[in-house]
Amino acid sequence: MTSFGTLTRAAALSGLLFSSMAGVTPVLAAPADVALLKSYIGEWRGRGTLYGASEESVVCRLSLSQGNQDKVNYNGRCALAGTNLSVAGTLAYVDASRRFEAAMTSNATFTGIAVGQKRGSGLVFNLRERDQDEEGKDLNISAQIQLNGDAIQVVFEVVYVESGDSLRAEVPFSR
Repeated sequence: MTSFGTLTRAAALSGLLFSSMAGVTPVLAAPADVALLKSYIGEWRGRGTLYGASEESVVCRLSLSQGNQDKVNYNGRCALAGTNLSVAGTLAYVDASRRFEAAMTSNATFTGIAVGQKRGSGLVFNLRERDQDEEGKDLNISAQIQLNGDAIQVVFEVVYVESGDSLRAEVPFSR
């Protein structure tokens, strides 16, 4: 089994908090869609497990705040086995695309755009990316972030293309 290095774990944790930071620009977003995003503004805490060659605890905090126009900004940090991951980004409803998007930057060089969809009274963001680890090995990365009621649930998985070895994190957040 592949040994997951510090940067690989950090990349995995990047996906935990949210996905992507590009130029998300809402244009005349529907008031109900903006209100749904803004309902998650506040302080969030999460504790979960990272599964791989071994199980490790993951402890996260996440702050969502009012951004420019109809955007919601977020900043977060996760700790895992002496490794810290920081992420920052924006959530928005992009009227031109008729969809929700989450954008992110991280200290683990992980970026991407997660597309969100309404599911019931909440939102589900899905991300699928292909990247490389610090040794140049191909990785398939997927994340699902569920914002539902007064909770956020994150499931994130990294699979090494060549070996099939995987790393999976599950972290529930609450206010």
